[in-house]
Amino acid sequence: MEELNKLDSTCGISDDELTRRFIEAVRIDDEIRRIKGLPVSRYDHDKNMPYIEYPDERRVYNE
Repeated sequence: MEELNKLDSTCGISDDELTRRFIEAVRIDDEIRRIKGLPVSRYDHDKNMPYIEYPDERRVYNE
């Protein structure tokens, strides 16, 4: 009998559910940062570049 690694155990939660929860947690964290007036880091897939988005929707690209 193979012993399960405790880090691999998901308590019966599916991968899809874990992904959904992770995405929601990131969305909530981003919303909290906007309310506090803090910038949020993002990635522009069209330009293939990371950027920082400020609460006034200004983007500063990192090179």
